[in-house]
Amino acid sequence: MASLKLVSLPDDEAFDAYSQAVMRVAERLSPSVASLRVRRGGGSGVVITPDGFLLTSAHVVGSNRRVHATFTDGRELEASVVGTDPLSDLALLRAEERDLVPAVLGDAERLRVGQLVVAIGNPNGFAGSVTAGVVSALGRSLPTRAGTATRIVENVIQTDAALNPGNSGGALADSAGRVVGINTAVAGIGLGLAVPINEATRKIVGALMSEGRYRRAYIGIAGGPRPLPPRVAAQMGQDAGVEIVEVVEGSPAADAGLRAEDLIVSVDRIPVRGIDELLRLMTAERIGETVRLSALRAGAELEIELVPMELDG
Repeated sequence: MASLKLVSLPDDEAFDAYSQAVMRVAERLSPSVASLRVRRGGGSGVVITPDGFLLTSAHVVGSNRRVHATFTDGRELEASVVGTDPLSDLALLRAEERDLVPAVLGDAERLRVGQLVVAIGNPNGFAGSVTAGVVSALGRSLPTRAGTATRIVENVIQTDAALNPGNSGGALADSAGRVVGINTAVAGIGLGLAVPINEATRKIVGALMSEGRYRRAYIGIAGGPRPLPPRVAAQMGQDAGVEIVEVVEGSPAADAGLRAEDLIVSVDRIPVRGIDELLRLMTAERIGETVRLSALRAGAELEIELVPMELDG
């Protein structure tokens, strides 16, 4: 009878490339992800500076001003809420500690559909849990609400990496261990969403760090992208604009005479091809200042001046 011979493989051969990539991300990032506990709930948070700043989801924090954070090395710290921005579902915390391990923030704009991503968080209270999957889709939209204000978070990342309650506020990382998203919602089995880390997110984080809030200009429209007629596209050098679907009564847009079906093509001569580009331009600097919009109405070009107000979140 033939005997079985057990062969021991070196570690680098025992695991395939996929497994090795996931393990590298887990080893690099797990010390930077905390389990958060608040009154009536919890979630996850990501350390972004060694002196105690953590990024999480606004809905994890809620109305709480203090958060209890536990790390994989056993440390338990109290953290205070520095600021929240429910309209991007982001919140910033500060722990009284000076030697935390910060995660490296990446750029979600470089992601591609099918790319490997790893989610690290604390689903259902199980600290330091790691799941892996791919970027299922990009450019998704996530509706958010704060008081009477509503907003759409654009370019949300969709992934099939398993997310469960408690993952919210945790890290979604690329294969190099860079955080490209903050996990925010479970939309279904195999369908998770993450707020992207990009230029807009970094501005929000910077404002929360310095001012405790993020201010937005508001003109009072709802709209979506619409292709420009070929002749106009060639003349303007852009292929799309923002078609107004609704104008809010009493808003700056209404006062300026904008109407449904008007097609906004630029703001202060900066082209806008979609609602995300328009929202990106509605920064605090434009609150109370005259803004010039170029638009098309029934094929005719319009130049409209309006004064954005502050979006009350």
